[in-house]
Amino acid sequence: MFRKFQLGGNKMNKLSRNDVCWCGSGKKYKKCHLNQDIFISNIEEKVGYTIPRDIMKTQEQIEGIRKSCKLTHDVLDIVSERIKVGVTTEEINTWVHEYTIEHNAYPAPLGYGGFPKSVCTSINNVICHGIPCETILKDGDIVNVDVSCILDGYYGDASRMYVIGEGSKEAVDLVRVSKECLDLGIEQVKPFNTLGDIGNAIQQHAESLGYSVVYDYGGHGVGLEFHEEPFVAHVGKKGEGTILLPNMTFTIEPMINIGSPETRVLDDDWTAVTTDGSLSSQWEHTILVTQTGYGILT
Repeated sequence: MFRKFQLGGNKMNKLSRNDVCWCGSGKKYKKCHLNQDIFISNIEEKVGYTIPRDIMKTQEQIEGIRKSCKLTHDVLDIVSERIKVGVTTEEINTWVHEYTIEHNAYPAPLGYGGFPKSVCTSINNVICHGIPCETILKDGDIVNVDVSCILDGYYGDASRMYVIGEGSKEAVDLVRVSKECLDLGIEQVKPFNTLGDIGNAIQQHAESLGYSVVYDYGGHGVGLEFHEEPFVAHVGKKGEGTILLPNMTFTIEPMINIGSPETRVLDDDWTAVTTDGSLSSQWEHTILVTQTGYGILT
């Protein structure tokens, strides 16, 4: 018999080796999550806090997530080929929706919490969750396109920035620095580092160049659901926050502003904008913690 384990903060009944595993696989506990639970329990004793039992994915789950992430990547490639001056964000929504459905998947944003479209399109001072409409992309705009796919029950999530036409130096520099922030955050991913290491790397780089980091929104666990634990802040202190363990999957998606990091949400209850009207830029990848470092799934 083994101690009570926690899953998502809820106490589980004691399981013996031959009981059916808590994960729903139908396998015996000893053939499924027993060794992982012992591993996590030992980590909990060292760090002093509870780690959700489903935070580490199985190999089968990782393969499913990898396929969904590949489709998410492919959808963004289609957007990259077609986006230009004169395109509406509603057209982008159509491209994303049709390509996703054609590949036997479903766009995760559509209907999520009442969101009305299949993709988020965030222009200029829009930080995230912009709703596609008949807005026409103009020369000099910057736009984030955030794509999330559900394929065979698994989720992939990624976004890219686009400079439309000839962007100003201010806009181009912001887009470049926000991508650097993503890359630096990803470089911190390896077993037994922490989420604070990721946030610190992003924050230090952005602020050293005079930019601010949005703290109201962040990355998140992803794979079996659209949004899972943990919350991935893009600010932080080294060595603090949730410990990174092999087979975790989550997004890193720093939102970098030219001006204040403060945000507000428009009357549509979705669109988040900078309070001072300054430009905002965001890149995103779904990341896998490997045995020795990281894998970029999208």
